[in-house]
Amino acid sequence: MLGRRLAGNDMLLLTTRGRLTGELHTVPLLYLRDGDRLLVIASYGGRDRHPEWYLNLLADSSVTARVGNRTLAMTARTVSSAERAGWWPTVVKAYGDYAVYQERTDREIPIVALEPAASGRTDSGP
Repeated sequence: MLGRRLAGNDMLLLTTRGRLTGELHTVPLLYLRDGDRLLVIASYGGRDRHPEWYLNLLADSSVTARVGNRTLAMTARTVSSAERAGWWPTVVKAYGDYAVYQERTDREIPIVALEPAASGRTDSGP
């Protein structure tokens, strides 16, 4: 896989199902690892609206994450406010621009936990 790292951080390819089209959409994202969970940030560069991939996973939490040469079946959920407060300093330490992005917008930038789905590993999309 090309481009596994950006700004010193690991990247994954997240595939969601379009909430309007039903088509699969894949986006590259920085991520943090928490045991078998992967955390991604719905920053959208600090825009005042959520990125499309985030809106898609709110409609259908079944996603896949391509990490290196592995494709993982995952279930996505937005972390609680308490979890986010605990993770935010680590997120900003990993990539300082997230703090800048948060300052640009009134929305609270979501942190999304990708947790292994019951099936675990897959070779296809969600």
